[in-house]
Amino acid sequence: MPAAAMAQDADVPAAQAPTTAQPAPTPTSAPPGTANAPQQTETVRTISVSGAQRLEPQTILSYIRLRPGDAWSQVVGDEVLKDLYATELFANASVAFENGNVTITITENPVINRIILEGNSRIKDDKILPEIRLAPRQIFTRSKVRADVARIIELYKRQGRFAATVEPQSVQLAQNRVDIVFEIEEGPKSKIRSINIIGNEAFSDGELRGEMVTKQTGGLFSFLSSNTSYDPDRLAFDQQNLRRFYLTQGYADFRVVSAVAELTPDKQDFIITYVVEEGERYKFGDVDVESQLRDFDSSQLSVLLPMQSGDWYDAKLVEDTVEQISELAGTFGYAFADVEPQFSRNRDTLTMDVTFRLAEAPRVYVERIDVNGNTLTQDKVVRREFRLSEGDAFNSLAVQRSTARINSLGFFQENFEINQVDGSAPDRIVLEANVEEQATGELQLSAGFSSIENFILQGAIRQRNFRGRGQTIGLSVNYSRFSRSAQASFTEPYLFDRNISAGIDVYRRDFNNFNFSGGDRNTTFEQATTGLSLRAGVPLTEYLSLIGSYTLNYDDVSLDENQFFADFDGDGIRTCEPLLAGRFLCDAIGERTSSILGLTLSLDNTNSRLRPTRGRNMSVSAEYAGLGGSVNFLRIRGRAAQYFSLPAGFIGSLSVEGGAIRSFEDRNIPGTDDVRLTDRFFLGEPQIRGFDIRGVGPRVLRQSIVADEDGNPVVITDRDRINDDAIGGTAYYLGRAEVEIPLGSGARELGLRPSVFVDVGALFNVTNPALIQNPLGNEIFIPLRDNAGNPVFLNPGNPDDATDDVVVGIPAGDPIPDGFVRQGNIIPAFQEVFLGDSPAPRVSVGIGVNWNSPFGPFRIDLAHVLKKQPGDDTKLLTFNVGTQF
Repeated sequence: MPAAAMAQDADVPAAQAPTTAQPAPTPTSAPPGTANAPQQTETVRTISVSGAQRLEPQTILSYIRLRPGDAWSQVVGDEVLKDLYATELFANASVAFENGNVTITITENPVINRIILEGNSRIKDDKILPEIRLAPRQIFTRSKVRADVARIIELYKRQGRFAATVEPQSVQLAQNRVDIVFEIEEGPKSKIRSINIIGNEAFSDGELRGEMVTKQTGGLFSFLSSNTSYDPDRLAFDQQNLRRFYLTQGYADFRVVSAVAELTPDKQDFIITYVVEEGERYKFGDVDVESQLRDFDSSQLSVLLPMQSGDWYDAKLVEDTVEQISELAGTFGYAFADVEPQFSRNRDTLTMDVTFRLAEAPRVYVERIDVNGNTLTQDKVVRREFRLSEGDAFNSLAVQRSTARINSLGFFQENFEINQVDGSAPDRIVLEANVEEQATGELQLSAGFSSIENFILQGAIRQRNFRGRGQTIGLSVNYSRFSRSAQASFTEPYLFDRNISAGIDVYRRDFNNFNFSGGDRNTTFEQATTGLSLRAGVPLTEYLSLIGSYTLNYDDVSLDENQFFADFDGDGIRTCEPLLAGRFLCDAIGERTSSILGLTLSLDNTNSRLRPTRGRNMSVSAEYAGLGGSVNFLRIRGRAAQYFSLPAGFIGSLSVEGGAIRSFEDRNIPGTDDVRLTDRFFLGEPQIRGFDIRGVGPRVLRQSIVADEDGNPVVITDRDRINDDAIGGTAYYLGRAEVEIPLGSGARELGLRPSVFVDVGALFNVTNPALIQNPLGNEIFIPLRDNAGNPVFLNPGNPDDATDDVVVGIPAGDPIPDGFVRQGNIIPAFQEVFLGDSPAPRVSVGIGVNWNSPFGPFRIDLAHVLKKQPGDDTKLLTFNVGTQF
């Protein structure tokens, strides 16, 4: 068959069946004009096949019911053609009868060589080809082509592309083979041009559109929504939303008469029209409970119902009440309690009587607890989180708490639920924990950029289910220009299989504080801490725990002697010079040992410790240093956080935090706080976003003083040209409000979870440091000395060759050769300013995104500071990335 003819047949969805050849007239046919005359019949003697290529003639004859010896008639010939075309193996067929011989002439359908898709970019081949019935080496049929065209168009309709067209073509090849080409015109997405509502009087069109998932184009933020395209399933869901909304407002007779989606003639947009009947608005009439359970008094339950007679009817409140009564029955062991609301509508008074019938049910006991699906995690790790044991009376609250505790482990799939299965008797129930283990090993690589520390690199490896026992073991290393640390930790949540947690941390932290000097960052003091921390915790109640800890730290704080030490008196002893370092830094240097005893009281009733969506956690901790060691202080901290679910899938959280430290040492150093610099609080990133590391709170700025053209002093205030020393505080507070924004299904599959936040905080309460002033015209020369304490001179050597210059030390009293130049540093004029010691709140707002990227968990925050205090250091962007194994 020519290619053009094949294309014409294949691309017409309602193509006519091919015209068949009429059999030649036989001697038994009635002459024209004598249709009612009796006909004579002949017997079929032979049947032959002509035109077969791939099929054997005997195979073709097996498809028909005609056999030699049968009587021949025109009707019999038509039946032969029907049998042949029913096989869908033939493009054309005809039957001829002459002198008892039947000749069947056929043209076989071609074999498909390959399927080709052209023009598709929005839907890839791997999504379309599985939906196509045609395949290489199959027999080509027009009906399958038409069906495949419909399937492809349906795929595009599901994406909202109702203007998509598919044109099938065939390319004839040798040996009766064809290539099938589907030429696709995808067209644009069909948007919702408008949503019209007819029949609404109580609520405006805008209010009702707000209850719908489908949104019309043209809105201010419509470009951010993925729900502006037409989806029939979404249309049906919106009808349910409308009904649910009206039922919560008292319109018990509301119904959607019709919902019609009309495609515009250009197939670009849809116009949706709802016709509704609101009906009358009802109030609650008599509301009571009828209980057949012996533990429930109907009259007492009726008093506790949330709705009262005379309130506007609310179907959602009725549903919630049914759930609450069922949960209440579950706490008393009635797992299969049936609560059925009975309604009685009074159209005259427009009231709705509601009776909650609590049917009789047996008290249920836990027959068995099954743990299934765990391959690495030991059974006991899951079982010990159950708040019920085999043989206990069923309690729905205990089941919910068990679910939350297992979810909080973080070992299994999200939204894990304990299944309740009928037991061997009506009063028995089986609890099934069907878990799906997920990766509990974490390999985290974090990177950030700070205007203070430049690049920050962090690496950590942690296994939260070590050996399947629920133990946590971890190792972390952090590196930046001004901080380095390494820590190894181990935690056993159930020590000796008892409900006692224990852990140990061993760490080394090198911390370099810094300041600015002429735009360059300089290290001020270095703090090296080597320590060991032991901790143990016991539960006091289901939600309340007490955690004790002991920490032993050895701190060595030092300053760069070349930068901050000097020998003014020439005795050969170099000491910390306040003119160079400031008094608070000179006071911080030295070695000390801290022996710290800590106690923490913690409350946590969240539904998940990893990603809570409801509940709260609170903690109060106290640390006392003084059981040995060389420091003595009391540090107290408190924290509270509340999580709650908001309408439309939003998740909100509020958290507050604060702390204070008091020293019991009387150091009697004027202008210095009794709390040592290294024991104070520091505030900034990551505690409060929008500010840099240690960017909030008290600080000393050393501002250079220069002379202008007239010789008048000018103070340099450019932040990049002054020394900036954060000195911490003894009290702080923090507050944070954050709302996680739900996205569409596609974004959820990618693991995107954006949020908006507001951070508030302050660091304050230190003794005003003794500031040093060096006025203009009082520049100080600090001589350099060699290891023997001798003044250092530069021997210029050959004036024409700088490589001959030599630095030499000359003892005091010896003659100084000509040309030798005394070496030292000049301290320019400066003034010190103390800033930032204010409890006034610093406020920042911003947006952050969590993304479960192919590279691992990724978090980026963009923050803008609304309120700050003089001296604070702000920052716009932070991010980190990690992975799991």
